[in-house]
Amino acid sequence: MKDSYLTAGMRFRPLIRLLSRNHIAWTPQHSARILFLLQSSCWSSLFSRIETMRFGSSLQNTPVPRDPIFIVGHWRTGSTLLHQLMAQDPELTAPTLFQVALPENFLVSYHFYKPILSSLVGSSRPMDNVKIGMDEPQEDEYAIFRLTTRSPLEQLIFPAKKEYFLNKTSFLPAGKSLLQWESRLKHFYRKIYVATGKRIVSKNPFNSLRIPLLAKLFPEARFIHIVRHPFAVVPSTQHLWRVVQKQNILNRNGYIPDAKEIAEFLLHMTDTIQDDFTQLPGERSAEIRYEDLVQNPVASLQSLYQHLKMSYSGEFESLLTQYISSLAGYRKNVYSLSDVEKNLIAAIMNTQLERYGYIEKV
Repeated sequence: MKDSYLTAGMRFRPLIRLLSRNHIAWTPQHSARILFLLQSSCWSSLFSRIETMRFGSSLQNTPVPRDPIFIVGHWRTGSTLLHQLMAQDPELTAPTLFQVALPENFLVSYHFYKPILSSLVGSSRPMDNVKIGMDEPQEDEYAIFRLTTRSPLEQLIFPAKKEYFLNKTSFLPAGKSLLQWESRLKHFYRKIYVATGKRIVSKNPFNSLRIPLLAKLFPEARFIHIVRHPFAVVPSTQHLWRVVQKQNILNRNGYIPDAKEIAEFLLHMTDTIQDDFTQLPGERSAEIRYEDLVQNPVASLQSLYQHLKMSYSGEFESLLTQYISSLAGYRKNVYSLSDVEKNLIAAIMNTQLERYGYIEKV
């Protein structure tokens, strides 16, 4: 599924509102994408109505989970790996690709859609070759966008100008739209709990700038900040946005940020997370380096669980070890930076390089 996967699965009326408030370049390619989204929205609306009739009352009577675990941090910092590892814990559940693709009807549409979507979804993500599948853990911003139509992803798909879409967009709506956003996020988590009966572990870089609100909505939540050397994060992020925008954009204002813009936003996000963590009790927040996680994943998870006062079981360690063994053949993408780019990134991220032990000669 290489085209418009960020928006496919949205219901008809929200899709029409989203399209009507944004500029679209009606090229043959974009027109084909719009037709695909429209037919997808009709099916989604149908299944959503069926789900409401079947589960509406029981869902309303189900308490909102108080204790999700939020993995935050900039894109390309290893949050996907951490998410996958923690999803091996039999006491936890991660939102799946199917659930975030069809957040309003996954309770009733799974058996209908699975054979169709399985044939459209490749075996790995296009930006990094990470395994992907309908039941694999997935970032829940895709669900939030479909449920609320309010996400920075809107500016990635419909950029108003040729500029870095993250620089001039709000990570949360205002007024009544915020109340609706909160309600729909809580309802989505309620549905996952109904489907699994387990504690939710979410991975979503966009949540990095929503920590105070999430801490209020989910009073027993835990937050894990994963970091990685900026020399790996910056070029990998640039590649990410190039691939995702190419596959989802619906006008001609596409723009790929340069190393300076990405490094500046990385610094902003990292500083914000650190500031927000100071407002949380110590056992509700933790930091982990990607490099340490890769070097010794079992020890890293044991330490993380101990700090967050979470139960680390022998069953989890056994499943974790099996999963790590299954990753033996995986090869990361390799990116190169010029000395000029390294010096630029190091100058911007100097305090964070020191904090996380990444200082080196460039």
